[in-house]
Order: sequence, then structure tokens, then C-alpha cells
Amino acid sequence: MDQGRYIVRIQGLTKSFGPHTVLEGLELDLEKDRVNIIIGRSGGGKSVLIKHIIGLLKPDKGSIMVRGQNIVPMSERELAGIRRDFGMLFQEAALFDSLNVAENVAFPLHEHTSKGYKEIDEVVQAKLAAVGLQGMGHKMPAELSGGMRKRVGLARALALDPKIVLFDEPTSGLDPVMAATINDLILRTRKEFGATCIVISHDINATMKIADNIFMLYQGRIIAQGSPGEIQESSDPVVRQFIRGEAAGPIQIN
Repeated sequence: MDQGRYIVRIQGLTKSFGPHTVLEGLELDLEKDRVNIIIGRSGGGKSVLIKHIIGLLKPDKGSIMVRGQNIVPMSERELAGIRRDFGMLFQEAALFDSLNVAENVAFPLHEHTSKGYKEIDEVVQAKLAAVGLQGMGHKMPAELSGGMRKRVGLARALALDPKIVLFDEPTSGLDPVMAATINDLILRTRKEFGATCIVISHDINATMKIADNIFMLYQGRIIAQGSPGEIQESSDPVVRQFIRGEAAGPIQIN
């Protein structure tokens, strides 16, 4: 495979918690400059996988190459440098309730750069404008709707101009209109900010609309991958049941 084509390459990733194996010999290659969406059942290991990609968890076995560097043996100090390449939009936005919108977006800039207050404010205003929240910097998180909180979270994720942005269930709990807005922002993140997007999602309709590549995680492994068209045409009964949302099939409800 072309090494320069992939921004994240995972080989043989295995992770257990006590007797429960969550990831088992997982193989995954994520293309740069693409919207890569990982689908799979709740509790199936998607969040565990994301935590490995940013070095929050160490695998029992396997390698995780991020931009050509294996992060598995890295120290926390080395990982801190790698993590600057990442932005993260958490499922509930994870804003600091005691800080206003502008202060939330500015937080990573104060933590990880030597920029002065004026320069930071310019970045903050630009990122808020990019997500459609210009003039909202004075608001507190408690004053915002769920969709607005997620947009603030995305502005913060983009503050350091990351190479990779991770989205954890970005449309969870949103109405269809706001979900469509967030999906448009994911596409803009790739097109306008030049970031590779890695998305965890249960929203099959949105996945089919915005994904360049789709990966299905099941029983600790990637069992299918491809374009939206290829996934929709898959003959794998597990994939077919999942994307169609059918109760009957090989996926058993415990």
C-alpha cells in the first residue's frame, strides 16, 4: 500500500478489559483528506478504537501509525506532540460550563501556543464565524442549544488547525435540520480546513451522504470497508442487517 496515502494505519490491534476482548487483531487504514466513517453497534468498541488512535489507551498488541509514526511505544510527552495534530468533537461537546463560548474556543490556544491575547481573539472570532456563531462569544454554554454547543465544540476542535478531526457521534440527540447542519460542517472541515475527518456514527443516512470511506466494526474487527455504494451493495448479512436497521439477522440483541 502507498504509505503516503494513509494518515492512520493500524495493524493487529488487540485490546481486552479483563476477560472481555473489545478489539481483536483489528486492521484499519484511514486515507488522508477524506471523511472516514466508522459504523457499528453501540458498545462494539468504536470509542475504544478512537481512544487508541489518540493515544489515550495502549493496546495489548499491535501498532498504530499516525502520520508515519508508531504511537504505541511513545511516552506521554511524545504523545502530547502528536495530539496537537488532532481536534476532537465529543458527543456532548464537552464544553467548560464556567467559561463563555469565546473562552472555550480559546482554551487550547492558551494551553498549547505562545500566541498573545489579541492574536488568540482573532483566531477565536474566525473559528466561530466559520461555524456560523459570529457574535456569540459572550454566551455561556447553558444558554446554548445542543446544536450550538456542538458547533462551539467544533470551533474549539479547529482552533489549532489540526490535521485530523475526530467526531464522536456528532449528530446524536439533534433534530434532522441541525443534524444536517453538523454534517455540512464535517464536509467543510475537510474541504475548507484541509483536515482528515474520522467519524463515529450510528446515522446511516448521513453516513451514506457524506462519507468517502465507510468501515464496519463488528466483534472487534473491521468486517467491511468501502465507498457508500460498495457498503450498500455488500452481500455480508451482518452489514446488510446493520445498514438496513433490521431486527432479524445474524446480529443478536443481548
